[in-house]
Amino acid sequence: MPSILSIAEAVPPYEIKQEQAMDFARELFTERFKDIERLLKAFQNGQIEKRHVAKNIDWYKEEQSLAEKNNAYIESAVTLGKQAIVNCLKNETFLSREIDCQEIDAIIYVSTTGMATPSIEARIMNLLPFRAHTKRIPIWGLGCAGGAAGLSRAFEYCKAYPEAKVLVLSVELCSLTFQRNDFSKSNLIGTSLFADGVSCALVCGDEVNLRSLSEKKTVPEIINTQSTLMPDSLDVMGWDIRNQGLFVVFSRDIPSIIEEWLKPNVSNFLTENGLELEDIEHFIAHPGGKRVIDAYIKSLGIPASMTDISLEVLRNYGNMSSATILYVLKRFMENGGEKNSYGLCTALGPGFSSELLLLKWG
Repeated sequence: MPSILSIAEAVPPYEIKQEQAMDFARELFTERFKDIERLLKAFQNGQIEKRHVAKNIDWYKEEQSLAEKNNAYIESAVTLGKQAIVNCLKNETFLSREIDCQEIDAIIYVSTTGMATPSIEARIMNLLPFRAHTKRIPIWGLGCAGGAAGLSRAFEYCKAYPEAKVLVLSVELCSLTFQRNDFSKSNLIGTSLFADGVSCALVCGDEVNLRSLSEKKTVPEIINTQSTLMPDSLDVMGWDIRNQGLFVVFSRDIPSIIEEWLKPNVSNFLTENGLELEDIEHFIAHPGGKRVIDAYIKSLGIPASMTDISLEVLRNYGNMSSATILYVLKRFMENGGEKNSYGLCTALGPGFSSELLLLKWG
């Protein structure tokens, strides 16, 4: 089966402590919310300690047009995306030798926080020595589910072309979508959660000689994947696109939806693959927020300790939309997995939708 061989990050340059973010929100929103101090508890309750963003915090206090925000997105996405690819292909933690750009057969680019045509991976291909015939597969609009979906599409590509090496590059610059004049509670909650993150994964088909490339004794193989769309749930999560840019849509019902909907979805997926929840040793969950993680635990009846790595990523990086799941998976891969142990990779996004991957360390 196709295997995930390497993952690396490119961390945006500016770090913001959660206390700074809370002071920033207090300054902007106090006049519009009489109960601002009660609402600001979301910053404390979310268990985020710090985040990284593409611009200095003062940049977000100024009014920016959609064009200005999007130009900043393109500039940062190219710079950070290029670095993430280099870090992935030169990652000594996972690779016994550097992978040359010429060896890459396809690049799957995932994002939801900016727009570019030509797309970002095309711009990066002008800066790094990829082959001119490298396949380009940009994916836009899957939000927090996008990173897992990108891995799923890489799995399918490598099933069709088992000799292939595929990059999944996720670039999410959520901070650049910030609307300083949006006084909705969704925007306030989004401000407490969302951050910028960039990550790149290398997926290889099963005819690639992994022993000659991998530094690890075991690597996660992708056994199967499942995409699920919940009918009539378009208003749960996403963007409201207006003249000023992207305005966040973020339903307060997301945790309760997860509790009711996720377990049947997961159970059916595992049953189809001859497994049960008790067979899963590694729970690789996109940490949409502390309440989302709590909903995972309650819905699936799993030990809270299985979400420790997801919470660690949330604590240190916030919710980076699609890139977050790759940050979580990277830490599981660094820790290593016992041969033949199973992992479940899960992420939820707009639609409302679910992406699941069944992994097996081999």
